[in-house]
Amino acid sequence: MPSALYWVVFIVIAIVLVIVAFVLGITYRKKVSEREIQSAEEKAKRIINDSIKAAESKKREALLEAKEEIHKSRSEYEREVRERRAEFQKQERRLQQKEETLDKKSDVLEKKTESLSKKMTELEASYEEVATIKRSQYEMLERISGYTVEEAKAYLIKNLESEVTHEAAMKIKEIEARYKEEADQKAREYISLAIQRCAADHVAEATVSVVPLPNDEMKGRIIGREGRNIRAIETLTGVDLIIDDTPEAITLSSFDPVRREIARIALEKLILDGRIHPARIEEMVEKAKKEVDATIKAEGERATFETGIHGLHPEVVKLLGRQKYRTSYGQNVLNHSIEVSHISGLLAAELGVDVMTAKRAGLLHDLGKSIDHEVEGSHVTIGVELARKYKESEEVIHAIHAHHGDVEAKTVIACIVQAADTISAARPGARRENIESYIKRLEKLEELTNSFSGVDSSYAIQAGREIRIMVKPEDVSEDQMILLAREIAKKIENDLEYPGQIKVNLLRETKAIEYAK
Repeated sequence: MPSALYWVVFIVIAIVLVIVAFVLGITYRKKVSEREIQSAEEKAKRIINDSIKAAESKKREALLEAKEEIHKSRSEYEREVRERRAEFQKQERRLQQKEETLDKKSDVLEKKTESLSKKMTELEASYEEVATIKRSQYEMLERISGYTVEEAKAYLIKNLESEVTHEAAMKIKEIEARYKEEADQKAREYISLAIQRCAADHVAEATVSVVPLPNDEMKGRIIGREGRNIRAIETLTGVDLIIDDTPEAITLSSFDPVRREIARIALEKLILDGRIHPARIEEMVEKAKKEVDATIKAEGERATFETGIHGLHPEVVKLLGRQKYRTSYGQNVLNHSIEVSHISGLLAAELGVDVMTAKRAGLLHDLGKSIDHEVEGSHVTIGVELARKYKESEEVIHAIHAHHGDVEAKTVIACIVQAADTISAARPGARRENIESYIKRLEKLEELTNSFSGVDSSYAIQAGREIRIMVKPEDVSEDQMILLAREIAKKIENDLEYPGQIKVNLLRETKAIEYAK
């Protein structure tokens, strides 16, 4: 029993201790919570106070900035007001000065008017006095001479008629002769100008090419801003671009078919590409030149293939290809050479001589015409030098030398080439004399202008009515261009024979190129 009571007391005490501990824990936790709440409230108050202080500080800064901006705006406004006021004052002073000047001029004008009125009055009085003196002198002369004024006039006219008749006749004769001479000169000028215009129309078929356009809007793009694109094309190719009312087409004009072909290819490439500006034009012209060189090589190879001639030097093949763009009296030189080669082979076969040598000589007989506008001398002399340079046989060289009778033909093949050349040239419609002379005149014109110092390149355009000359800007100044143009014009007048007039057009262009890396 005492042990059971002991355990009951122990459990009661334990429960009481647990309850006391629980109560103490709750009390402690409450005090801790109160302390944390108090600390949080104090922290919140500090944060609020700090925020209020920061807001007041920013408010003060904003006020200061606003005051500075207002002060700055006010200063600018006051400065502008002062400047305008000063400008108004300056204009007011100018107006006052002008008013004073006008007042002075008005005073001077009034004085001059008064002086002029006085002079007019004096002049009228002088006129009356002169008239009176004149009448008195007439009366005195009539008394002295015994003639009236009309009788004296008749007497003087009668005496002068016989004296001036001879002089008048001589003067009339001189005037008639001078006007006749001037009329003859004018007539020659008019006729020559008419001939020149007719010549331009007559050779149009051989000297122009037409480039089709996708639309008329492309004309404006080809011309470019302030004409820079068309000027670049004409300068780089030496070809004249004619842009007129012809729908969807541009005409290229040049006596040199190689230049015209390069310009045509370059222009077609530009139209297809769509990007047209000076740098692109220069690039396309270079590409076109390469294409034409490739065509020249291909045409030379075609000529050797058609005639069956092999073993020619590669440079000779290229020279033959250049003949595609060369005409002789309106006849294509490459086709003419191929034709002469075939005819020479047929004649040689009939006569029983070496057919291949005859065909070779016939193909190369006009080799000099490939570069005769670039080298001094006749095409015969140039052809002989080229054939000797590229190791052709003496028989072929002699045939080339003799085909126009420059030397006597000593071989059968030389006679065959002479005959074949004549046959090819003499067939109906093969040649036109006027075309050849026209081309030669333009080549001579370019050669003459290129002989002047400071000339970079020159192009005959407008059917020979204009020579366009590019000068070297480092050698020829702006002032020297005028003198150079005059010298070239004088040289053309003295050395060339041509219809009408030729416009000497000098161009000086400086280009600077740099690359951004």
